[in-house]
Amino acid sequence: MELVRRLAGRSVVFDAELMRIVGAIVDEVRARGDQALLDYTARFDKVELKQIRVDEEDLKRCAAAVDEHVRRALRESIENVREFHKRQVEPSWTINPRAGVQLGQRITPLERVGLYVPGGTAAYPSSVVMNVVPAQVAGVERIVVTTPPRTFSESPAVAAALLELNVTEVYAVGGAQAIAALAFGTETVPRVDKITGPGNKYVAAAKKIVFGVVGIDAIAGPTEVVIVADETARADFIAADLLAQAEHGEDASAVLITNSELLARDVTEEVTRQVESLPRREIVEASLRDYGAIVLVETLDEACALVNELAPEHVEIVTSDDEATAAKIRHAGAIFFGSYTPEAVGDYLAGPNHVLPTSRTARFSSALGVSDFVKRTSLLRYSKDAFAAVAESVAVLAECEGLTGHARSATHRTERGSAG
Repeated sequence: MELVRRLAGRSVVFDAELMRIVGAIVDEVRARGDQALLDYTARFDKVELKQIRVDEEDLKRCAAAVDEHVRRALRESIENVREFHKRQVEPSWTINPRAGVQLGQRITPLERVGLYVPGGTAAYPSSVVMNVVPAQVAGVERIVVTTPPRTFSESPAVAAALLELNVTEVYAVGGAQAIAALAFGTETVPRVDKITGPGNKYVAAAKKIVFGVVGIDAIAGPTEVVIVADETARADFIAADLLAQAEHGEDASAVLITNSELLARDVTEEVTRQVESLPRREIVEASLRDYGAIVLVETLDEACALVNELAPEHVEIVTSDDEATAAKIRHAGAIFFGSYTPEAVGDYLAGPNHVLPTSRTARFSSALGVSDFVKRTSLLRYSKDAFAAVAESVAVLAECEGLTGHARSATHRTERGSAG
């Protein structure tokens, strides 16, 4: 349908010209290192950097401007997010399926992770919490942060969040050039094993380009919410949640799917009334105009089918039977139940990660979590007798694939006269 096509068209994956521009930036950073970072920072951010790394004292000075109420809320958020993610920790294990055979899986944290923190209107301390905490719970020892040079002066709460999390290795570089620096390393910025964190379309494109050299969390698209509601929902609550999502940016998407014509009409009126008092009104109105919708369906079954087609980042359910409705939704990054669980509580405080699959990738992706910051190493050990019992089967399968060397590596160990 048209709504699905319109929302899918926001993905950076299909923008060939964007990929060409960003590819050139990545190549420059790879070739010229720090000098390319300095040149791009002067060009894009209009800042002549004297040094690329941010002094810890500068972090502390910026963070000092943050109100104590904000600091307390950050600590509460960190505590809740940490408690939730502790339950995701996966233990190493071994089994002995038969005599002389030991198999297992060893879980080890990544050594170095890079976190990109966007600047400007997208500088969110909550995203710092959501990216750093699962990495710390996983056991990552070195977390490297890159962010545009004005981030901390414009958004001191970001500095406060980093200090609350004891993360102080920060580099004042933003955009695609920061992603390239983290992927390949420069004279100053270390190469990392994986890059996470939100960013604009240039950052998303750069992450796509460097994937394979390093790991990435995802190629994030614009944020989105779909609300499934019936006649039991409050129109003012629904409208407030649609507007909350739309204020993220002009390419954000906020959609209501309902089987109630009355609710659809009331929500439309509430949106018109509430938007007038929002400071980001122009952004909200552009978002709703281009990527917002109120979809009227006959039944909630139809609503759930449309949700599964959209596979959205966030789904709010406000119906007479939220559990039954949720059971029919297979593809969603996160599901919020009832009138008093707005998407905003997940953004900031509840505990589950707010880094979620966007642009229909909830069909195959999940929320950021501890598993994104560890590796799984398989462990295998056979005794001489245990291997002798399976060597013929190994050789048969190897020969079946035309790999005689593989077969001989098995049979050589069991032939008479072989050392043992």
